[in-house]
Amino acid sequence: MSTSTESAADPSSRSEITTHPLPCGMTVLVQPMPWLRTAAFTLSLRSGIQTEPDNRAGLASMVCEMVQRGAGSFSSRDLVAIQDNLGMDRNSGVSTATASFGAAMPSESFAEALKLYADIVRRPHLPSDQIEDARMMMVQELRAVEDEPTQRVMKRVRELHYGSRLGRGNQGTMESLAAINSDDIRQFYQANYHAGGAILTVAGRVEADAVVRLAQEAFGDWRSEDFGDAPLPSGAAVYEHIQAASSQTHIAFAFPSIPYGHPDYFAMRAGIGILSDGMSSRLFDRVREKRGLCYTVSASCHSLINAGGVFGYAGTTPARAQETLDVTLGEIRNLPSDLEQSELDRWKVRIESGLIMEQESSASRASSLASDFYQIGRAMPTAELSEIIAALTLDDVKGYWEQHPPSDYRIVTLGPEKLNV
Repeated sequence: MSTSTESAADPSSRSEITTHPLPCGMTVLVQPMPWLRTAAFTLSLRSGIQTEPDNRAGLASMVCEMVQRGAGSFSSRDLVAIQDNLGMDRNSGVSTATASFGAAMPSESFAEALKLYADIVRRPHLPSDQIEDARMMMVQELRAVEDEPTQRVMKRVRELHYGSRLGRGNQGTMESLAAINSDDIRQFYQANYHAGGAILTVAGRVEADAVVRLAQEAFGDWRSEDFGDAPLPSGAAVYEHIQAASSQTHIAFAFPSIPYGHPDYFAMRAGIGILSDGMSSRLFDRVREKRGLCYTVSASCHSLINAGGVFGYAGTTPARAQETLDVTLGEIRNLPSDLEQSELDRWKVRIESGLIMEQESSASRASSLASDFYQIGRAMPTAELSEIIAALTLDDVKGYWEQHPPSDYRIVTLGPEKLNV
């Protein structure tokens, strides 16, 4: 068992992160937060979108939904009632690499909640008579994305950035959803729901030894299978226009970047923060406020385990679309030319504020632990992250962006006219 120590929200307290690998292949991470009244967990399985067959897009999300429709000795209705009785605020979802199940609850409900989720992921009913209901839910989600231009262009630019496998959305397509049947669901479950590479993170008013003991009881004899290496991205620089008779033009863009865990990640991330974190950021101030070119503009980082990207969006009118694109990409290109210390200081304050607020949320901390362990193979203590942020200098940020100027843009526009790219 390995541990690392970090300061809690109360400087007089100490909170240790315990990392404990179970023999079955699951890793358990626990951070007690005794100043809280809640406990939260995130359970991540290596059963994300990248494990789907090419002709069954959406299958990972459908299985994630189906395993929650009855498990163990409980019907689907029973599960909902028990979760409500335990006071659970729950969530689930599928990302490129993982399917995740999480919940926050009063700390006294944690043991029963964990047992319940062991049933859900290990002993699901996968009832054939509820497949159509699950399919209709996903069809509605897909239609909602297709009907919302912002989501539509962002979904497409992600596909162009990472390629058809790593970049596909979790909703699938109308054709692939229609093709999914009961055998597909059971085969996908059997192949991908197991303890190999699984991560269970727990934070809140809990004791580490007790959590590890509960995890061993609930998951210790779960079968373990190998899981493959993450596939490589296959995107390329391209411009794509989606013709639409619209009074607005929607612009999505992306360019390659470095993943979380890279030594220069936070120097890169600080630059994106200066560009787009908050109402005092450059894109908001210089593109939206001072020039009045658009009603919204933003940029953010995204990271897979072996690839990353910066993704951005701007919404504007057709008459101002070209200038919006040119000015936005110009601000990104020229970032290192006129950086000011006050901009970096403001970003640092925002990050520190977020870290402080995370110490008041067991759910946020459990989610961060899971993300850290998947991305970099360990949990990063809040104190360590705080030290990294505090040590960043303007030269660090400037140096990174001068040495790695944005290039190979993937750009998608939706509106009445193409732009010059």
